[in-house]
Amino acid sequence: MSADTAVSLFSGIGGFELGFACAGIATSLVCDKDPVARAVLADRFPNATMIGDIADLAALPDCHYLVGGWPCQDLSQAGRMAGMGGNQSGLVSHVFRLLDGAARKPRVILLENVAFALSLKGGEAVRCVTEELSERGYRWAYRVLDSREFGLPHRRRRVFICGMLDGDPSAVLFAGLDRESAPTPAPNDVGFYWTEGNRGVGWTPDAIPPLKGGSGLHIPSPPAIWNVEAGHFTVPGIEDAERLHGFPAGWTSAAHGPRRGDRERWRLVGNAVSVPVTLWLAERLTLDDPVAPEVEMGTEQGRHIAARGGPGEQTRYALASGEGPPDERRVPIATFGLTGQTRLSHRAAEGFLRRYMRSNLRKNLDFAHALARHCELDALPAA
Repeated sequence: MSADTAVSLFSGIGGFELGFACAGIATSLVCDKDPVARAVLADRFPNATMIGDIADLAALPDCHYLVGGWPCQDLSQAGRMAGMGGNQSGLVSHVFRLLDGAARKPRVILLENVAFALSLKGGEAVRCVTEELSERGYRWAYRVLDSREFGLPHRRRRVFICGMLDGDPSAVLFAGLDRESAPTPAPNDVGFYWTEGNRGVGWTPDAIPPLKGGSGLHIPSPPAIWNVEAGHFTVPGIEDAERLHGFPAGWTSAAHGPRRGDRERWRLVGNAVSVPVTLWLAERLTLDDPVAPEVEMGTEQGRHIAARGGPGEQTRYALASGEGPPDERRVPIATFGLTGQTRLSHRAAEGFLRRYMRSNLRKNLDFAHALARHCELDALPAA
């Protein structure tokens, strides 16, 4: 087995694997407890060794890269918020178990989770992971990256933690940290969660809010898009959702089921890692001499999106706030080319509007009036 390969844990539908493959790095082993996710992985990475439960993985194969997006259910703002003591997010401990038993440790470790992990319980989860990396001799850096900064009209902020035995992980991660996105004009399209309305709506100008595996109605489903000028309310299709993560359309077709249709596909896509982000990281990792921008660093944590440290080093926090690469890549959702959009149903729109107007949320009345008109028109009989 080549030491230049990657091993993937908590693999999902292969966001890390596909991004790394596009950068010329093959994945030798994939691991996921979800049988539906494994069906997709088997379909898309047939040459990789397949493992189910990470607890059953006795030893880490020889590899250069170890990657994975460990479960976020206990760290997500929309989840249980139990922290690292939860029975899902705490599974990252198996990463360190496997490192401790490895005959030769991977030179690079790349882990991913929700950006809210930096806020929940004072950043306990990220601090736990970085301390474990330091104890095993890894210099580390982390940074929040947003998928919409990588050419996808999909707001998806995730924290990526990179540990390296050799080299400087901040040189890999921090490129573009000093760049701010240019201000954009008033959008003609706004994404929102039609399944919410009580505590939030996921309001996202010119993009969709994060795709997610569940919702306020306890169903995996797409967000909706309001076309301001036309007053239309639509939802993207499952192949649109795959593309909004950077996957080819049809990537999760192996998860389609005769009883539940595409519901499992929506759930899996909602938990995925965006491919253009992992591709960019893989390309940065394969550079001979990556260079990080000179950004101001401090020892006070405060609100931050990036930091670095390592064995014997004091953690330093970056005061810059760029969440993408050095070059501007944002695209409006209108030009992305959604092909599977359908009209937001009367029932869905009416239910959302009722929750929204009864909530204590700050109201956008233009939005509410447009949605009310949508409900009225949708209720009219066909001509």
